Amino acid sequence: MLAGTNVRRCEQVSLDFLNTAKTPVTSGTVTFGTHVIGLLGVDWATVNSTHSLPLPLAPGRRTTGTWRVCVAAWRVPLGMHIETRDVTFCWK
Repeated sequence: MLAGTNVRRCEQVSLDFLNTAKTPVTSGTVTFGTHVIGLLGVDWATVNSTHSLPLPLAPGRRTTGTWRVCVAAWRVPLGMHIETRDVTFCWK
């Protein structure tokens, strides 16, 4: 789920996680690929940012993580915007 913020170069990103394993998850990261989109819809760049997962997560449990994902101001001139489109995660 994406939500805007009061800062043009930031988005609020929420993800649900479910631990389907038989052991708790105690470490992990999520990486967001945030695209910088020009006035005419051209995708100018993708900026990755990595954040910690909301852990620990017990077996069979679900949790939601929410992160404020921002791109440096100089990467998003007036008339451009960002869209966080890519998500990858790794947990152990």
